[in-house]
Amino acid sequence: MSSGADFCTEVAGGRLTSLERPFLRAGFTVTFPLPGVVQICAAPELVTGKTEPAALRGRLLLSAGIHGDETAPVEMLTKLLSVLKKHPHQLAVDLLVVVGNLCAIAQQKRYIDVDLNRLFLPECSRSADADASGNTCPQFPEQLRAKQLMQIVQLFFSGNGAKWHLDLHSAIRDSVYPAFAIVPGQRDAVWLDWLGSAGIAAVILNTLPSASFSSYTASYCGALSCTAELGRVSAMGHNKLSRFSVTFTCIASLLRCGALKPGITEGAMPVLFRVKHEFIKKTAAFAFSFDDSTCNFTQFAPGTLIATDINTIYRVGSVTEYVLFPNAGVRVGLRAGLMVVAESQDRAVS
Repeated sequence: MSSGADFCTEVAGGRLTSLERPFLRAGFTVTFPLPGVVQICAAPELVTGKTEPAALRGRLLLSAGIHGDETAPVEMLTKLLSVLKKHPHQLAVDLLVVVGNLCAIAQQKRYIDVDLNRLFLPECSRSADADASGNTCPQFPEQLRAKQLMQIVQLFFSGNGAKWHLDLHSAIRDSVYPAFAIVPGQRDAVWLDWLGSAGIAAVILNTLPSASFSSYTASYCGALSCTAELGRVSAMGHNKLSRFSVTFTCIASLLRCGALKPGITEGAMPVLFRVKHEFIKKTAAFAFSFDDSTCNFTQFAPGTLIATDINTIYRVGSVTEYVLFPNAGVRVGLRAGLMVVAESQDRAVS
């Protein structure tokens, strides 16, 4: 049996085959659609006699490593799978596990050619389709990976049961709220309550179009989805997962009970924000008015100058705004950050 460190290395490398034997013995079907992807589903006989038919069994997608330098999510995923494979009979959902950008993880980079989490729209993978002569012509490997993952999750989420997607990340910067999430699509009270009970202190409600993985599963697969940011980027083995023990406990509970049951912090509703403005870097002259030490959710008073670009400036509007994911160093044409406003100003941390 491999050690915890060995299993973490296997997961980070997309080698998930050690999960096959215990779940097959427990009566599940196990498939490996791609390197770094495993699907574990209940065989029909496992749900015989239960109150819900097999078609209504909940389906959970757990993804990590969409950005290759975000190691805490990979370590948390490893810990969840390590516990689960010792007690495979306890799995109460159909499970799809995705370790995202394997090449970037191996090179300890955020991405190799292009940010994988900006490619989850059908049109983003267009260059990975066959040309008029029938030859495949992917522009970047990450585009092909995004296309393949979209196809897999579409199949996985087909059906009428509950659908959940937890895309685990770590932020580049420190944050006023160490654990927070971006929730695409329409507001769902039960989902927000569960996220709060799972230690997610702040939620950004985003109805803007997005090419992120969680936005794709929400918009195209009908899943309750989120991009969960757990702490700051750190090297493998140097993450303090104990800071997110509540999150771990609630995900483990979801795997075992197949329902969004409140955790130990029941009633801890996250502070809600909504997106006010999205910065798109139009030219190389784009710049923020603050330095790189500025934390996520740093607040700025009305009228404060935030960013400039050729012939454009952005100032805070009539209420306090908070900056999120500021990164002036992205390529021209990409998102350089967000400004958000609190749904209830008196609940936001000042």
